[in-house]
This record gives sequence, structure tokens and C-alpha cells, in this order.
Amino acid sequence: MTAAIIVVVVLVLLLVLFLISAIRVAREYERGVVFRLGRLLDPPKGPGLFLLIPIVDRMVKVDLRTITLTIPPQEVITKDNVPVRVNAVAYFRIVAPKDAIVQIENFMVATSQIAQTTLRSVLGQHQLDELLSEREKINAILQEIIDEQTAPWGIKVSVVEVKDVEIPQGMQRAMARQAEAERERRAKVISSEGEFQASERLKDAALVLEDHPVALQLRYLQTLIEIGSSPTTTIVFPAPLELLKPFLGKNGD
Repeated sequence: MTAAIIVVVVLVLLLVLFLISAIRVAREYERGVVFRLGRLLDPPKGPGLFLLIPIVDRMVKVDLRTITLTIPPQEVITKDNVPVRVNAVAYFRIVAPKDAIVQIENFMVATSQIAQTTLRSVLGQHQLDELLSEREKINAILQEIIDEQTAPWGIKVSVVEVKDVEIPQGMQRAMARQAEAERERRAKVISSEGEFQASERLKDAALVLEDHPVALQLRYLQTLIEIGSSPTTTIVFPAPLELLKPFLGKNGD
């Protein structure tokens, strides 16, 4: 009787241990890639509760959430031979868990290496001005290339962003001088355009006064009013020669 009880207890313990080792739980954002005696079971398990055969089955959990990958700073020579130091960030997620485990040894390391080499290659095909002013276009090119190369691994790259572009100090000073010269050029152009427009208006006013003598007299009177309101004690009074003719001699001298 005692031996039978011991046997039952042992069997119960073995059953409990079996259930503990066989029961697996995968969260909503997780999938379990199961290998049974080395053979891949399709589809992946989860989410929720599922059973594995101890010793026979081996499971690898895969996270389906978006992963943030920081691309280390890369030394790049631009198309116009300017050395820059660039770092970036990529966002990707696993859409095919079995491919991410079976097709590549370490998808994180592989994706990072692909991102680094693609970053150097793409930026080396653009000039410095394009790198600074066309950031969105370059980001789209990087995302497309990296996504195409990682697609066989069951990875979807959604966003690639170039974060910082470090330029040598000498180049920064040269760019500052160039920007200052460009601002001076624009200021001179605007000033010359203003003078040209003013001269055009003066020419139009002169033509109007030439065709309408009364307008010239009104302008003359307006000038006298402005001079009279001045606090100065000395006034220069311009007078047309026609007004002085009656006071001159017959010979006009």
C-alpha cells in the first residue's frame, strides 16, 4: 500500500513537471518559432497559451514590436569631397517571425550592418548641399534600400532618419563666409532694384510735370509751404525767371 502511494506521488510530480515544462504563454506582441527535432513548425505559436513537447520541441520567442536601431556615426566622403560624420536611426519590425530566425543568424546585427554600409554608400553619392537641404529625399532613399535588402529576413523597415551631420570646423567657417557674402549680395540687389524703381517713378513724374505746367506750379507751392513750416531762419527761395522778367530791363539784364 505504501509503495503504491509513493508511485502515485511520483507520477503526479512527473505530470506536474511535464506540464510546467510543456506550457508556454506568448504575449500579444510575441510569437514562438518552434522547432520539433530540428524541423520548423509552421505557423509560429501564439499569442496566448500553447503546449510544447519537452525535450522534443525547442522554441525561440520573437518580438513583433517596432525596434529602434541606432546607427553608429559613420565617416563619409561626399560627392564633392567633403569629409562629414553622420549618424542615423532606423525603425523596423518583424513581419515574418520564422524568416527572422531561419534565414539569418542574428537579424539585429545584420540589419545594423546593412544600415551602416547603405548610409555610407548613399551619402557618398550626394553633395554636401544636398545632404543639408534635401534630408527628406535622402531618408526616403535609405529607407527603400535597407527595406529591400532586409525583406528576405522577414523585416519591414518603416523609417530611416539622418540625425546629425558633423562638418569640419574649416568647412563651417567657409560656409559662414559664403552665407554672409550671399546676404550682402541680396542686400545690394534689393537696394539697386529700389533705386531703379525710384528713378522710374521720378522719370514718370517729370513727364507728367512737363505735360502739365499747372502741376508744376502746384508742386512749387507745396514746396513753399514745406519750407515755411521749417524752424530755420534762413530760407532759400527758388523763383522762376519768368517771375523776374518784369523787374529786369528791356534787354533782360
